[in-house]
Amino acid sequence: MEKLNINGIKLAYSRHGKGNPLVLLHGYPLDHHLWDEVTPLLQDTFDLIIPDLRGFGESTTVDTPYTMDDFASDIVGLLNQIDIHKAAIIGHSMGGYVALAFARLDPPDRKEGRYKTAAEVAEKGIGGVVETMTPKFTSDPHWQAFARQSMERQQPAAYIGALKAMAERVDSTSLISGIKYSVVVVHGDSDALIPIERAREVKAVLPESHLVEIKGAGHMPMCEAPHETAQAFMLLR
Repeated sequence: MEKLNINGIKLAYSRHGKGNPLVLLHGYPLDHHLWDEVTPLLQDTFDLIIPDLRGFGESTTVDTPYTMDDFASDIVGLLNQIDIHKAAIIGHSMGGYVALAFARLDPPDRKEGRYKTAAEVAEKGIGGVVETMTPKFTSDPHWQAFARQSMERQQPAAYIGALKAMAERVDSTSLISGIKYSVVVVHGDSDALIPIERAREVKAVLPESHLVEIKGAGHMPMCEAPHETAQAFMLLR
């Protein structure tokens, strides 16, 4: 992977293919390998830019607290440095908060829970999060193993920083209804982490958007159903 100095960190990214630029942002607590299955299916159509978000994969982080805006600023810095001034952005899970500059204010219990998990990671390591989240990503044993391995590669500091950033993200609900760009929502109908109803709510707010529900897929449709997911992404052309 290439690495660039951005906002006091080293941001790692890979680049594949040709065509209109498309940035793929992984979710928490994974890295760029999340997109390995769809990359070959997209690289003849898009110029793919696939970073590791700060702290994850091969990217470094900082000791001070940071926010979703900081994650987004990293991506702006990346695109500026590689001289890309217009790109489509796809985000998975937490990557969606970064990609769409969209976040809803957490209810107090969710915010408190994220800080509690961050404290547990600081004290006991990442094992508890890995055990809890693995079955929530997917029911497929092969992709559960993939998710576990991906999570086990990450540093505790990445978990802690991302959890606190998600807990403190601002309420941008009103931003959704004002979006003027093309929006494609891809959601597994068996997602155990984020119910399919959340995707349908976005569709209701943005009636001109595309909602692609992938039957039988969980929280990782790009892994579980790469061909269907890649086909949905083609709607961004």
